[in-house]
Amino acid sequence: MAAPTLEPVEEEGCAGRTATSGVEAALPSDPAALAPLCPHGPTLLFVKVSQGKEEARRFYACSACRDRKDCNFFQWEDEKLSEARLAAREAYNQRCQPPLSRTQCVQRYLRFIELPLTQRKFCRSCQQLLLPEDLGGHGGHQLLADISITQLRRPSQLLYPLENKKTNAQYLFADRSCQFLADLLSILGFRRVLCVGTPRLHELIRLTVAGEKANMKSLLLDIDFRYSQFYLEDSFCRYNMFNHHFFDGKAALEVCRAFLQEEKGEGVIMVTDPPFGGLVEPLATTFKKLIAMWKEGQSRDDSHKELPIFWIFPYFFESRICQFFPSFCMLDYQVDYDNHALYKHGKRGRKQSPVRIFTNIPPNKIILPTEEGYRFCSLCQRYVSLENRHCEHCNSCTSKDGRKWNHCFLCKKCVKPSWIHCSICNHCALPDHSCAGPKEGCFICGGLDHKRNACPNSATSKRTSRAARKQKQRKSNKIKMEPLKDSP
Repeated sequence: MAAPTLEPVEEEGCAGRTATSGVEAALPSDPAALAPLCPHGPTLLFVKVSQGKEEARRFYACSACRDRKDCNFFQWEDEKLSEARLAAREAYNQRCQPPLSRTQCVQRYLRFIELPLTQRKFCRSCQQLLLPEDLGGHGGHQLLADISITQLRRPSQLLYPLENKKTNAQYLFADRSCQFLADLLSILGFRRVLCVGTPRLHELIRLTVAGEKANMKSLLLDIDFRYSQFYLEDSFCRYNMFNHHFFDGKAALEVCRAFLQEEKGEGVIMVTDPPFGGLVEPLATTFKKLIAMWKEGQSRDDSHKELPIFWIFPYFFESRICQFFPSFCMLDYQVDYDNHALYKHGKRGRKQSPVRIFTNIPPNKIILPTEEGYRFCSLCQRYVSLENRHCEHCNSCTSKDGRKWNHCFLCKKCVKPSWIHCSICNHCALPDHSCAGPKEGCFICGGLDHKRNACPNSATSKRTSRAARKQKQRKSNKIKMEPLKDSP
């Protein structure tokens, strides 16, 4: 799943730069107004941005699909719809829902596990567990037979990953990274794990518990309805992490609430692996709602506590994530994926994966595996990548991508080894960069520590923009009113 637009992506040569145009999430003019619904739940309000300036009219669009071909919902913020159109939209939303309800999926699963092994079949063509009476409708389909209990506990290996980068982008942890995360959670003493978009981790935790090697429980929140057929209600909730929407209503929400507040909220952590194409702001808003749900079970004396979180995301989103969660830090551990051509080690992947773990757990409590090339920095009091060297000028291990970075005395910071200082731009960049490229930071005030939508001067800028638009309109009207002169 992915959001309607990409965050600015920082690859080699564009660190710290922001896109000059695109779409950003916006706060509704009326905070109490309910957002219209699409098949993926409440829509989000967006604004188009060109060269750092907002277009005048804002619109609602799907929170889960960036491509209009996957979800064509569109509505202007100030648009009024007739009763007929609203009824047609509601009917369409219902038609787009999964064919089976959550209750029906659970009933089928309970019947399925009671079947003899020889009668347990899975249709790979339809991605569905089959009961004996279903077989007649799947003639000529690719069927898997003798589905064992172990296979049922690893549904991500039965299901095809949804790899549409503009809609689902369902990339799954490699076994190495998944095992590291599960072991780390156990070492840190967590007893419950809220898995938001991390089906592989959820599976491994449940397998470990079934093998009586650990005492952890897990609840999976994921938008992929196919997982509904493999789990009971207390193990899976269909959920859209971009708008905090539980597809099965209040019952599913209460399952999540009870899970977070069990043992008065002690011993629980949230681990989330959002699609990398998603906007950070809607994700942060959702995670803060889950945090608030967890805090409801806290006493006043514990109000200072934070819900422990592992947010797995590419390193070039560090500033955006820390903008919403200042207590977060980025670990050097590189997370790998089985089915992503770039985000994994090996001959076909990069030498370093750009995906990291952002967390509010103190980094000195997290031990990274030395056999995978991590070492302990006694000065930083944390584990870092082998080539991440401590800079005496910055007084920290500064590398973000796993390579040794160099200190630039003009920029007064460490930069990537392939960069040089540009006297025209007055900062470091690739040797063949364009000096006329987009500027860093905020388009309104030029500050480097925030984006345009968080600028304290945005109100002044909007007033100036409105005045300029009105003046332009007056000039246009004046021209239209003037009589045309005859040509000589």
